[in-house]
Amino acid sequence: MSNPDLFSRLRTDCHDEWNAYVNHSFVEQLAAGTLPEACFRHYLLQDYVFLIHYARAWALACYKADTLDDMRSATSVLQGLIDYEMSLHIKYCQRWGISQAQLEQTPEANANMAYTRYVLERGMAGDALDLLVALAPCVMGYAEIGRERMAHPATRLEGNPYRDWLEMYADPEMQQLATSVAAQMQRLAEQRMGTGRFAGLRTTFSAATRLEIGFWDMGLNPDS
Repeated sequence: MSNPDLFSRLRTDCHDEWNAYVNHSFVEQLAAGTLPEACFRHYLLQDYVFLIHYARAWALACYKADTLDDMRSATSVLQGLIDYEMSLHIKYCQRWGISQAQLEQTPEANANMAYTRYVLERGMAGDALDLLVALAPCVMGYAEIGRERMAHPATRLEGNPYRDWLEMYADPEMQQLATSVAAQMQRLAEQRMGTGRFAGLRTTFSAATRLEIGFWDMGLNPDS
């Protein structure tokens, strides 16, 4: 049996944090169609702010890359964020009565600031592998949530106002992105992993996952 890849090792080693993240009450209510609309709108506003910083982090990943292939991988994600996902998010928000002007004027919540700055700090202080491990809970977690919730027996699809959100993250393109990021992490791990390196990467992954939990907590408390 082959050894698990780095992402699988991190996910297994941080099982409690990961489980609390992908099975958070925000996610469960969203899948059941019972999430209050005010919570979802608040989440959409903050997610727009998050995506801007997330794009900056992938630009940093390009800068930190040592090979042309890894630069292409990071640039591909960055272009997808700027040219596709941001536009998609704006259009999606409009369906919920949120204008682009409102998105651009959104004050950044503390939980959002804590998460995005942590990711950027790990990228600035560490190397490309540190940064990718900090980014992994977002891309890998959302892909898992979309895939698992669309197949979960407790998920309500008929008449669920959040069905299209679930479908967006269950989409094969999103699943392929998660697969490609896991592969890039593994390439970097094979180049850079040495004795004792895993412990530090686990700390980063655990912290980023807990900050993802904080982002869901923020979504459930729009007045906080």
